[in-house]
Amino acid sequence: MLIITKAWVASCKNSGRKTFQKIMDNKNQEKTTEIESHWHPKDNEKKAIDLRSDTVTKPSLAMRNAMFQAEVGDDVFGEDPTINALEEYTAQLFGKQAGLFCASGTQTNQIAISVHCQPGTEVICHEDAHIYKYEGGGIARNSGASVRLMQGNFGMLNPEFVKKHINPDNVHLPITALVALEDTMNRAGGKVYDFETIKQIKTICLANNLPLHLDGARVFNALAVNGIPPEIYGAPFDSISICLSKGLGAPVGSVLIGSQAFIHKARRVRKVYGGGMRQAGILAAAGLFALENNIQRLPEDHQRAKKLANFLVNCSWVSKVWPVETNIVVVEVSANNTKGELLEKIKNNGVLGIEFGENLLRFVTHLDINDEDIKQCETAFQLV
Repeated sequence: MLIITKAWVASCKNSGRKTFQKIMDNKNQEKTTEIESHWHPKDNEKKAIDLRSDTVTKPSLAMRNAMFQAEVGDDVFGEDPTINALEEYTAQLFGKQAGLFCASGTQTNQIAISVHCQPGTEVICHEDAHIYKYEGGGIARNSGASVRLMQGNFGMLNPEFVKKHINPDNVHLPITALVALEDTMNRAGGKVYDFETIKQIKTICLANNLPLHLDGARVFNALAVNGIPPEIYGAPFDSISICLSKGLGAPVGSVLIGSQAFIHKARRVRKVYGGGMRQAGILAAAGLFALENNIQRLPEDHQRAKKLANFLVNCSWVSKVWPVETNIVVVEVSANNTKGELLEKIKNNGVLGIEFGENLLRFVTHLDINDEDIKQCETAFQLV
């Protein structure tokens, strides 16, 4: 029978810390190689170039080290210092008062909608918005709200259309309660909003006493293109959802930011959704690492996406490539090809993509993709 003593536990902890530190310091190359082979495919294993999404990234050794060393506490009691630091850092970055760490972008979006809306109210958003199309009907299920879907070029809402579709005070109509934007716009191939358009929509919201929410799942990709400081960019929005596990490379997590009063309400909604976490500073540490280290490199992803688009334009099975601004490449498949068959052929050539709608395929660059991978993609595409 194994007898566990305090001395034995302490010995294991000390041993673990020392072993991990050796790995991080590269003092024992054999150990490092062993760990890396456990985390990543071996060099002699054929690894697919995964362009399905920027959510497929794996934490780097440096990020894992930050997670390992994170100071933790009970976040439901507000006592996890790493989560507190992440929430404060993210909020201040965009000029907001407070933040709330959550498990996913869907959760942060849905919490924000629940705070802004009441049952029987209405959300104005684009017909291809993530909050409507990819969040499981959450607006209706979680908030009891309806949606006013709008069209717009490349997922962009037209300010005049927004103004026109704010409902008057009429008992027959739902009360317009929220306007929601998405930047970058996933369904538009990573399109970046014109900031002047955002400000015009904000002016309309202010005139009608409406809050403005941003699904900023890839907001840092947008900022890498428009060059606007986060604090200035964040000013028009009453709430922003920021994903840490897409282009920034964290394994999980999003942060919802806004005023102190808004986040106070949001924290209560998160609890109702079962989203309260305990010693989750281990995850928050990855988010902090991502914000501090992986934002400046985003233009590299954009350049690689443009190279990818240049290859695809010349492929016989492609009829059109959508304009590329950030890290998302969307192609229209020619009429004599089927999406599923094409993806299978591309997969057999060592590259992964996804179906993205009728006659559409999507490829997304990210921090686990390098220049050599992009060169291999050119060959893979040409062989289809």
